[in-house]
Amino acid sequence: MYRPLIEKGVPLFSGIRTFMHLPYVKELDNVDYAVIGVPFDTGVSYAVGTRFGPASIREMSQRIRPISTAMNIDTSEYLSGIDYGDLKVHPGYIDYSYEAIEEQLNPIFAKGIVPIMLGGDHSISYPHVKAAANTYGPVSLVHFDSHTDTGKSMDERKKHSHGTMFRYAAEEGLINAATSIQIGMRGTPFALNALDESRALGYEVLSTDDAKKLSIPELCERIKQRVGDNPVFLTFDIDFLDPVFAPGTGTPEVGGFTTYEAQQMLRGLAGLNLIGFDLVEVLPDRDLTKVTSLNAANIVFEFITLLALNRRSRKEAESAVLG
Repeated sequence: MYRPLIEKGVPLFSGIRTFMHLPYVKELDNVDYAVIGVPFDTGVSYAVGTRFGPASIREMSQRIRPISTAMNIDTSEYLSGIDYGDLKVHPGYIDYSYEAIEEQLNPIFAKGIVPIMLGGDHSISYPHVKAAANTYGPVSLVHFDSHTDTGKSMDERKKHSHGTMFRYAAEEGLINAATSIQIGMRGTPFALNALDESRALGYEVLSTDDAKKLSIPELCERIKQRVGDNPVFLTFDIDFLDPVFAPGTGTPEVGGFTTYEAQQMLRGLAGLNLIGFDLVEVLPDRDLTKVTSLNAANIVFEFITLLALNRRSRKEAESAVLG
């Protein structure tokens, strides 16, 4: 069983910068989850640099221990986790990179391992959900973001970007939009009906204003009712957070959520059938304080905690049946 390599008396700033001091392992036996870097940003429409996101997130994860006092669980007691390193990508070639990312993720999903991907720009979610669908069929998407990312390219020869992937993934049957939900949309779109276009694809869409009218438990229940027991891919764009908490991103939108609110939302999703995650759009060069990467790393820890809570619940249920 793979656990974070943290020893008392050893400085947390020492050693190779894997995520949360997880062992760097390329084998997939006896693994429950794998943290994976996807350093690709050819899909951006504005500011480049998210290819450096995975390294920065790993660096700022060094003080994260495997225990969540908020959820009363030691994640390493229930899960075997590794840092799988970075996937091979081809900067400047989005279709070629998509093929490579999907090919590398297929065996991970096929073994029932939950990949937790560190972006990279949000366009990489397209091959992520494509690989997930190869194993699980159409997935339900839980999408935290300030943008719907369901735009349509004016040139079908160049359709892929970080603003279009959830349109094409839904149209191609990789995502079941009828059991998917997008939370946090805000900002100034190109058209008044921008959210309606996403809804027309079948997504449930909650703007920031819609989400803030609900209590966090109400919001979490809304998400759970929407996705049901279906396999869920959870994607978190760091610009879901207000720029005060995440200045290091390429398309920030004011009026967003606090880190604490995001943590509470994620903690309320325990019990979902979570089969994959990604955390995207961290652009470290825009944030010399590295608070964006720090917040991203802690959000990823919430992903891991959700998996541990699910595993504990299953073990408790099995024990109850056995008497």
